[in-house]
Amino acid sequence: MFYREAGDFKTSYSKDEQTFPIKLDRTGYYAVMLFAFCVVPFMVNDYWASAVLLPFLIYAIAVIGLNILIGYCGQLSLGSGGFMAVGAYSSYKLMTSFPDLSMVIVILLSGLITALVGTAFGLPSLRIKGFYLAVATLAAQFFLVWLFNKVAWFYNYSASGQISAPERTIFGFYITGPNTQPAVAYLFCLAFAVGLAWVARNMTRSNTGRKWMAIRDMDIAAEIIGVNPLKAKLSAFAVSSFYIGVAGALLFSVYLGAAEVGESFGMSKSFLLVFMVIIGGLGSMFGSFAGAAFMVLLPVLLKNIMVGQLGWATDIAAHFEFVIVGLLIVIFLIVEPHGLAALWRVAKDKLRLWPFPH
Repeated sequence: MFYREAGDFKTSYSKDEQTFPIKLDRTGYYAVMLFAFCVVPFMVNDYWASAVLLPFLIYAIAVIGLNILIGYCGQLSLGSGGFMAVGAYSSYKLMTSFPDLSMVIVILLSGLITALVGTAFGLPSLRIKGFYLAVATLAAQFFLVWLFNKVAWFYNYSASGQISAPERTIFGFYITGPNTQPAVAYLFCLAFAVGLAWVARNMTRSNTGRKWMAIRDMDIAAEIIGVNPLKAKLSAFAVSSFYIGVAGALLFSVYLGAAEVGESFGMSKSFLLVFMVIIGGLGSMFGSFAGAAFMVLLPVLLKNIMVGQLGWATDIAAHFEFVIVGLLIVIFLIVEPHGLAALWRVAKDKLRLWPFPH
């Protein structure tokens, strides 16, 4: 009754292979985009921007990148926090070295620099995989954090070792610094999130994406049928690192404004992104957004309940927040190991036949 495909005919191959082949899905997508671009900017305030919208959009970009590597190519990585730090410090050096450079170019160049670094650290994937590859990328995490801590050139020889984003504008509106308006920062991050998600969706459905999935499913068989594992794995590391670097640059410049590598891009950041990928669903663009939303909204909801409603002390609420989030993750993975994307697919299948029983 609510979700029907009857009468929705595909008269060409391109219409059958489009991202949303069902008319109801396309209508819902356009409605969400219209609401996000034309309604939310007039409703957003400082709290919603800093607590929910900006972290959700930035983490969604990073999770899309990590999902390309883990979900589509099957290469496990625990160095995402370090790669986000590469994007953040690259944007800082570009902003301070080239004051007239557009922020859009700064963010994209930061992603490209991170892609080069990620490709270099992806070289071990040609010989090792699984748990051993995870340990290798974990070593990259520790090395990059150590590098940005010890080499003073990266933070412009600041005595505190902290980096701060200079003020920058786009179309006359402040996009970084204390004078940034929440709606401007939201639209800037939203444009990157939507654009990069569109590129990633098309890339995973292309010849390159099929090579990634062939390597994920059975790398030996993929090599036998002509897939070059060198190009496939390194391209996955490059694209994944580009997305994570863009997210790191946005996190530092637009959201945080100032950062210290150990606190802002430590191991907890790497594990947080992995949790988002697993909870959202491996190999799913929708799952990337769903996992990011789950891990951003749940702590905010718990904090409002424990501190705002129950009146608990902030430190006690913070400890219980970790316990509850961890417990919910374990329960969720037991009940639905394929993530929120699988629940969404099941819900749509049930709506196709409702109110009739399966």
